[in-house]
Amino acid sequence: GITAALYSYQDRFQHLPGDDGPNLATLTARGGPWSGVTAAGNNNGVLVATAAATFNPAAESLGFWQHLKAAGFIAGDPADTGITALPRNAFGGLIGITAVAVGGPATNQISGRIVCLSQVPGKSAAALDTQLDDGNGDTGKMRAFLGTSGTNTAPSNTSLAVPYSETSEYTICMQM
Repeated sequence: GITAALYSYQDRFQHLPGDDGPNLATLTARGGPWSGVTAAGNNNGVLVATAAATFNPAAESLGFWQHLKAAGFIAGDPADTGITALPRNAFGGLIGITAVAVGGPATNQISGRIVCLSQVPGKSAAALDTQLDDGNGDTGKMRAFLGTSGTNTAPSNTSLAVPYSETSEYTICMQM
């Protein structure tokens, strides 16, 4: 759904959500729900969203969620900031984005626009990877990162090196 919202936003506004701008006044002038938006991008066609900001959004990664909400492509209050700006996933964790390469050595990383889900139980992470990718957290277009139970573990340049464990919790990330 996040990928569909991203492409729908691009179709309507001819900009990436989060990168849209070039200043806040341009966005809030759209009126209605846009009046609550607090983040604008530099309109350069590149979404700046670090791995560290995946579940702690700032600047363009915050704008990504605010813009999608203001445009009506996802539910929520466009004025939300910080962690409250992020949607929740079905497992009680967060949905975040990054735009930097993650998941293993440089020759094996995924890159581009990446959506991540935190606090995914091992059994569910394995099922999602099997259904949507290749079933291996180290390869394909989906990566798995061992998380700490109850926390929103950001992705990194290391990834799962062993099979999924049903007793572990993961952050899973997939290219959009």
